[in-house]
Amino acid sequence: MNKVSASAAEAVADVRDGASLAVGGFGLSGVPEVLIQALHAQGATGLKVVSNNCGIDGRGLGVLLADGRIARVTGSYVGENKEFARQYLSGELEVELVPQGTLAERLRAGGCGIPAFYTPSGVGTQVAEGGLPWRYAPDGSVAVASPAKEVRDFDGRGCVLERGITADFALVRAWRGDRHGNLVFRKAAANFNPPAAMAGRITIAEVEELVDPGTLDPDRVHVPGIFVQRVLALTPAQATDKQIEKRTVRP
Repeated sequence: MNKVSASAAEAVADVRDGASLAVGGFGLSGVPEVLIQALHAQGATGLKVVSNNCGIDGRGLGVLLADGRIARVTGSYVGENKEFARQYLSGELEVELVPQGTLAERLRAGGCGIPAFYTPSGVGTQVAEGGLPWRYAPDGSVAVASPAKEVRDFDGRGCVLERGITADFALVRAWRGDRHGNLVFRKAAANFNPPAAMAGRITIAEVEELVDPGTLDPDRVHVPGIFVQRVLALTPAQATDKQIEKRTVRP
């Protein structure tokens, strides 16, 4: 029951080339920075990433992206990452854009063993009808386009069929966790980390505060340890290293 890894390098050592990753975080909140840096040092490439966004230049998944380690991204927000946009438009990166709520539900559904579900989000658009550019050719033409999806009527409302998502590994960051893998998230970090943690076949969680089993209130646990295989305790310096994506201050 002791799932604590001795180091970040040990935690990600078996992530192979071409592996699929569900990665938590919302903007720069709750991003598993330490695990991402360890994965960068480990050298895995050709990764297929599922994450709300792909970090920014030099932070989060942007570190792997800049080094050409990511082959495909399933996400909902390109954000401020100029390198992401460059690779996508030049045909170096395959990108599947998904409505944000649909992406969260696809991850949650995959974690719950639900193969697919219907949602009204995207009906009447290329999300349902197909044709969204997944990959561009070097000449700017569309090399790979999204396929059409099944649409059904429920009580007079059209709904599109979306597939649940599972991944070989999940990388998440939690506020608190115990040696059994029970996790608690805070504020914006709770947006995508819980469903990402559920979707991974092997889930690795870096935690800002590691506590003894029995310390966490069971009613406040967001992800139970059954979903988590490895836990990495962060140092105080790692736990407080948090960047603000867009700092807004009063005059």
